[in-house]
Amino acid sequence: MEAGEEPLLLAELKPGRPHQFDWKSSCETWSVAFSPDGSWFAWSQGHCIVKLIPWPLEEQFIPKGFEAKSRSSKNDPKGRGSPKEKTLDCGQIVWGLAFSPWPSPPSRRLWARHHPQVPDVSCLILATGLNDGQIKIWEVQTGLQLLNLSGHQDVVRDLSFTPSGSLILVSASRDKTLRIWDLNKHGKQIQVLTGHLQWVYCCSISPDCSMLCSAAGEKSVFLWSMRSYTLIRKLEGHQSSVVSCDFSPDSALLVTASYDTNVIMWDPYTGERLRSLHHTQLDTPMDDSDVHISSLRSVCFSPEGLYLATVADDRLLRIWALELKTPIAFAPMTNGLCCTFFPHGGVIATGTRDGHVQFWTAPRVLSSLKHLCRKALRSFLTTYQVLALPIPKKMKEFLTYRTF
Repeated sequence: MEAGEEPLLLAELKPGRPHQFDWKSSCETWSVAFSPDGSWFAWSQGHCIVKLIPWPLEEQFIPKGFEAKSRSSKNDPKGRGSPKEKTLDCGQIVWGLAFSPWPSPPSRRLWARHHPQVPDVSCLILATGLNDGQIKIWEVQTGLQLLNLSGHQDVVRDLSFTPSGSLILVSASRDKTLRIWDLNKHGKQIQVLTGHLQWVYCCSISPDCSMLCSAAGEKSVFLWSMRSYTLIRKLEGHQSSVVSCDFSPDSALLVTASYDTNVIMWDPYTGERLRSLHHTQLDTPMDDSDVHISSLRSVCFSPEGLYLATVADDRLLRIWALELKTPIAFAPMTNGLCCTFFPHGGVIATGTRDGHVQFWTAPRVLSSLKHLCRKALRSFLTTYQVLALPIPKKMKEFLTYRTF
């Protein structure tokens, strides 16, 4: 879609398995994820099942079902045949999903040495956070389970790998803790982060791997150092529980979404609140019974850092341009729980309470040279370092996202 156009529904996946359990959360899609290279899509479809689907989907996809798109030999340099869709039976309701970045060759050798059953391939990993507090680690290419991480005492709600490829995994749980695991050391637990008083809903690691943001059922958001695993600061500003957070691709911005119907954009380095995006209803309700009708569920940045997507309980997917205070596009979606952008842009995936996944067109835009320069600089300069540069004030304001 071009900027300003309404998102179009490209495809929809529905669980093909009958309801076998009476668990309240058994059929809900709490998490969807694309692999960082864009070659796989993971979907927690409910009933303890995760589907691993080669991307892109077959072009003639219809909602009833689909086959994985055939790959030509040029996309499969090692000649192992086309990737096949895989079904991972996790044995428990799945709440969180996270793909690893492609590990470096030393990491692959370590995995091959410790796990001789794993073929010598580029080891892309999927972590699944489960209802019983366990985290199961899977090798994507084979569908083999590699590790089972134990430590959490309640639901593992969210997972995040460090983008550097170091195979450090962060988990967020209803037991009110975050835990840090090193998958290069057999999944050793290296730190427990405490301080939240409510269930931890979401964790996000900054792309430069310096910071970790965690959101619990509290009005404040915690920012942690990924170097010392200590609390840097609490961000205060929301009026209700914060349930989702995400860093911009250059680590210069942090967005948080709350049941208070607002997304707040922060400077994570200074703790400054840069702007709020309010989710107003399109139609006025007939009565006041639905107080939380616009409660937010999920927020995420687009891969180039110029757009945000949000999912709210008012049955809308919204797309926002970074510099505007109102959405540029809406799409109707019922019972939305989560959203994520395809890493190469152009598509948003959303998950629902019914166990469905929908794929929507997302804005495709050619980033301006100004934005590309800002993104490149901010990927390695903190806000304080930018402010110390001997450059004009207007340039500093632009580089620190103060020119909305």
